[in-house]
Amino acid sequence: MTVSAPPLLAASALSFYRQDEPVFGPLQFELHPGQLALVEGDNGSGKTTLLRILAGLLHVDEGELRWRGEPLRRDTCAGEIVFLGHQLGLKGDLSPRENLRIAAGLHGARDGMDPARALREVGLVGYEDEPVRRLSAGQKKRAALARLLLVPATLWLLDEPYANLDRHGIALVNRLLEQHVAAEGAALVTSHGAVSFHGGEPQRIRMHA
Repeated sequence: MTVSAPPLLAASALSFYRQDEPVFGPLQFELHPGQLALVEGDNGSGKTTLLRILAGLLHVDEGELRWRGEPLRRDTCAGEIVFLGHQLGLKGDLSPRENLRIAAGLHGARDGMDPARALREVGLVGYEDEPVRRLSAGQKKRAALARLLLVPATLWLLDEPYANLDRHGIALVNRLLEQHVAAEGAALVTSHGAVSFHGGEPQRIRMHA
């Protein structure tokens, strides 16, 4: 008898409250390797909050989260889950190359990937050693996307990853997502409609209170 592997991520009866008022829930979903999920909902419906919970930045109020079949704890999945939110997690006085070296020092690097290659693939040739604070908003976003390429995380949590990007940057995000999912990675993405995914129909998680 073949025993199927547990989902990469599973949420059961997941709810979150702010000052005793429900923000969302209960949510129920599973995410497997090679899957993309779109988190949909109106402004204020808790999309960012959900991703911050999954990243271990907030505590869930009710329900259960499991990672590879075990209770999700930040210490046990460190390095396997990466969160890219409105705050990009870049040190402004350091260059993109230096920021990526720090990320690789903390979480390692994918086979065959290094900071120079990651920055080249996101279109930052010539800006590798410029302080991040001098970069445009779109260039800063590209530097953050390079971190996704560099570190060997399995699950990407992307909160409005298309913000501050032109059409070429939007196409870049879509290409990175397709490559990641094709390599048996997984992603949860909040977006207002820029996703163009050719790897099959994404799962949709609808936020509701």
